[in-house]
Amino acid sequence: MWLDAGTHRIPVRVYRPGADAFGWLVWAHGGSWQAGSLEHWHQPVMDLARVSGCTVVSTGYRLAPRYRHPAQLDDLLTALAWAEEQADHQPLAVGGDSAGGTLAACAALARRDRDEPLAAQVLAYPPLDPGCTAPAYTRDPGAFPAADDLRRAWRMYRGGAGTAVRGGVPLYSTPLEADRLAGLAPAVLAVGDLDPVRDDVTEYARRLREAGTSVRLRVFPHTPHAAFLAGDGPGQGNPRLRRWLGTTLRRHLTPPKETT
Repeated sequence: MWLDAGTHRIPVRVYRPGADAFGWLVWAHGGSWQAGSLEHWHQPVMDLARVSGCTVVSTGYRLAPRYRHPAQLDDLLTALAWAEEQADHQPLAVGGDSAGGTLAACAALARRDRDEPLAAQVLAYPPLDPGCTAPAYTRDPGAFPAADDLRRAWRMYRGGAGTAVRGGVPLYSTPLEADRLAGLAPAVLAVGDLDPVRDDVTEYARRLREAGTSVRLRVFPHTPHAAFLAGDGPGQGNPRLRRWLGTTLRRHLTPPKETT
């Protein structure tokens, strides 16, 4: 289906795992802000909905370099607003993998600043530093994504700009631009120990904790970038990162049982 965003339409797919689904999660795909589609993310997002027990809205967004920041974030915020209308007061979370995780973290900041709180932010190995300066970027020269390629992707996405403003609310291209991280939705973060963005993720988790935000962080051993997309078959990797995200979110959103 498509959401009307005025000047354009945003593609979304809704995955409802069953009649007893509880909570809503809007998921932004990866692809260096330049690629990716709902079709390519169909199987992993469907699995995420099954494991989490949430209704998951997989959303597309306008891609770089034709569209620069904040177009991608605007589209994610539009999808969140639509999902909130459908959720009927159930908890609403935002999430994404890789570049989509960067957008999700920035959406959590924008929603905080609009006084529109979220129940959680679920971030799978988001790149956060446009300069790619952390040691993990050079630890293994053959690791994906290569630092030079990722710096180029950041330039395509940001277009030489950083923070934009909508209605007096800053729209960050990376959460590291924000001066204040307090008051954000609880964060669930996952990254592999072989991932060049590992240090970005662990540093952001540290900053969130220092700001008083609840954080669940897991670093998966022997795991590269793009593990969210891993399948179950031989040679397709291990889907444990994705399923940890789903089960952790499920525990976070499950309402406490009433006691008599």
